[in-house]
Amino acid sequence: MKQFIQGIIDNNQYQATHLLQILRQIQSHYHYIPEDAIGQLASLLSIPRTQIIGVVEFYSFFHLSPRGQYELLISDSITDHMLGSKDLLAYLAGKLGVAVGEVSADGLVSLDKTSCTGMCDQGPAGLVNGHALTHLDRAACDKIAELVKQQKPLEQWPGELFQVDDNILKSGLLLNQPLEQGAALRTVFRRGIKETLAEINQSGLRGRGGAGFKTASKWQFCAEEAETQRYVVCNADEGEPGTFKDRVLLNTYADQVFEGMTVCAAIIGAKQGFVYLRGEYLHLYDKLQNMLAQRRQNGLLGNDILGEGLDFDIEICLGAGAYICGEESALIESLEGKAGIPRNRPPYPVTQGYLGKPTVVNNVETFMAAAAIAVNGGDWFARIGTEKSNGSKILSISGDCARPGIYEYPFGTTIQTILNDCGAENVQGVQVGGPSGTFISNQEFGRKLAFEDLATGGSFIIFNTSRNILDMVHNFAHFFAHESCGFCTPCRVGTSLLQKQLDKIVEGHGSAGDVVALEELCQLVKNYSHCGLGQTAANPILTTLERYPDLYQNKLKEISYEPGFDLDAALETARRMANRDDAGAHLAQIEVNEHE
Repeated sequence: MKQFIQGIIDNNQYQATHLLQILRQIQSHYHYIPEDAIGQLASLLSIPRTQIIGVVEFYSFFHLSPRGQYELLISDSITDHMLGSKDLLAYLAGKLGVAVGEVSADGLVSLDKTSCTGMCDQGPAGLVNGHALTHLDRAACDKIAELVKQQKPLEQWPGELFQVDDNILKSGLLLNQPLEQGAALRTVFRRGIKETLAEINQSGLRGRGGAGFKTASKWQFCAEEAETQRYVVCNADEGEPGTFKDRVLLNTYADQVFEGMTVCAAIIGAKQGFVYLRGEYLHLYDKLQNMLAQRRQNGLLGNDILGEGLDFDIEICLGAGAYICGEESALIESLEGKAGIPRNRPPYPVTQGYLGKPTVVNNVETFMAAAAIAVNGGDWFARIGTEKSNGSKILSISGDCARPGIYEYPFGTTIQTILNDCGAENVQGVQVGGPSGTFISNQEFGRKLAFEDLATGGSFIIFNTSRNILDMVHNFAHFFAHESCGFCTPCRVGTSLLQKQLDKIVEGHGSAGDVVALEELCQLVKNYSHCGLGQTAANPILTTLERYPDLYQNKLKEISYEPGFDLDAALETARRMANRDDAGAHLAQIEVNEHE
């Protein structure tokens, strides 16, 4: 073990910022992080053992106790539930002879659930030792169980188990016009760097991760910082259930994404870039590394790019199963080898980002669009879309539709048009933007895809009239409670209480007062949480409660109160408590009272 870990540390040049990548290699080799390994890492990297243990405990793909030689995880996303993943998980557990959440007695296999694998268009899906499994059914489970019993190396497993398709079903402004390698950079150097920033500004490009901040402004703010060392970060950690477009873009259009990052580097004066790749996308890692090597060979990365004096290179860093790392400051913390806990803001990353230096963080689609704008000009992009939402949006569509996959639309397209294209019938509602987004009912399909109407990072989950919408809300509530980083009380305690309160109602044990309490808890979590996870965790409840209150009311049981009990007075007390300034302390007291 000492020799193995010494080799990893040597390859990572003793950099503590590479801790996640180091731990990934140890986890992959031993199927857990041994105690002796932690001590050796602490010594070699000059960081406390407690810090390493904290990082291991933070990420769901790391374990302090042994997992199976074959680590199997089945997606627990609502889209997989809709395809029968619950029954499939139970079937697989029976075939393997191991309980869910356990390791077999011989240490051969472990089986558990994971939040989402980013394969929502080809589920039920899962992972084995980090590699994607798609289109799972009983026949596939039989095959997997047999391969495990035979102890076949993964390289000898049938390729169809690992088949990941792009499913690009509708192309538009960006997907129709892939760029020739180097075209954007050559155009930038010919036109001029400042002039290219002006074109991106003219295009009206806004961040495609969901927040919609103007891209040119972010890049300019970073470029104007006095600090000379700057960084470019591509956020490819799309952990939002129902979202998988970035996986497809990196599989087919990665060269253009890298080109966009390099254009950004030329504009802001950065020498180093990072792609923070979602841990579930391990299957893309080698392909992306080979593409970066090809770009270096062709003079498009490294020193003196195209002979124009630009020095810039890109490093790929794999996440380790933490949804919160999609938040830009948590992502930066993770890049630095730490637990992905969001920072206080301000300062923002453009002034103090990676290692405290000015940093641009944009998502995959944004960099891809920036490269296309560099070649085609700002007007080419700006003339598509609406007045406040220029260009197009790439969507991940899954759920109850005949043709799940990737679709690209001009901003301003109606929801009904999108539903018609993907073959969605008898639709009850659509979850737009994943669990943190908005649920819309079938009375709202005239609304438009746009920042000024329905803004989204790119996820559409469709539910037909045969579905119970509360199943979705229940799944999302458990997702947020599981994924909370635990930093602040309103989110740590609040998401757990939301989960418990919703469980009580969904299971038929709630009263009218419980629905009122649920809504007030939602407001506490939304208004007092530290970061976007907590601030949006209540959205599935609030948006469905607004549109389908009867679904909640029909779950309530009749309750008789003791003589003299004043329900109205009790609810008024609850409202006053919810509006107190010390909301976090109030939630903490609720937690204490529950334990007592």
